[in-house]
Amino acid sequence: MSVTVYGLPNCDTCRKARKWLERAGVAHRFVDYRAEPVAAESLREWARQLGGWDKLVNRSGPTWRNLLPQRKNPASEPEWLLLLKEHPALIRRPVVVRGAGEITVGFAAEGFRKLFPG
Repeated sequence: MSVTVYGLPNCDTCRKARKWLERAGVAHRFVDYRAEPVAAESLREWARQLGGWDKLVNRSGPTWRNLLPQRKNPASEPEWLLLLKEHPALIRRPVVVRGAGEITVGFAAEGFRKLFPG
């Protein structure tokens, strides 16, 4: 099964997830959101699988807090895509894509044990 981890190299949660995968012997590829922007179609699919754009966007970080108020309420998919293109750090981290495109967001050791058993 192929595994791709999307995130930021200096993100502590991304580092924890990658270390967990390495210790568990799970081969994976890491993609830095900023160096390799995520395609719009992938972002659409991630939002669909998670249940909406709100589930994909990190509203608790400094990137969100520093947005102008009028940018915090995208009214359409193109507006969400533009916002995430301009501010990739708004995407929750890490996004883990397994196999044919099943995704999870975030890291918890127990959750990873279920995703990647033995």
